[in-house]
Amino acid sequence: MARVALGGFLTFAGIGHLTFSRQEFQAQVPSWVPLDPDLVVLGSGIVEIALGLGLISGKRPKMFGHLATGLFIGVFPGNIAQFVERRDGFGLDTDRKRAARLLLQPVLVDWALSSTRQD
Repeated sequence: MARVALGGFLTFAGIGHLTFSRQEFQAQVPSWVPLDPDLVVLGSGIVEIALGLGLISGKRPKMFGHLATGLFIGVFPGNIAQFVERRDGFGLDTDRKRAARLLLQPVLVDWALSSTRQD
């Protein structure tokens, strides 16, 4: 159940990257990323949808869990940049809220790993 919920979460987030939250995600791409922010948002959205659907499918759950973990670790520097650069977005409009968001990332990593332990 936790694996499917994570898959749904990632799929929804990925759809948001491509559609209704696209501009807000673009504003969160750190200035030091050497790519067009829209390209980063579109690419990460596609990856999130693929990972989400993979987790939902139940095929090779450990592999998809590890890939999702890699994604969560890979975007963490962007979360740190949001905190350090004081970028508002998604209701994270204070340092306290942005700091709390940083604490969510290890929870996501644990969710990805613990929900896919068995192949």
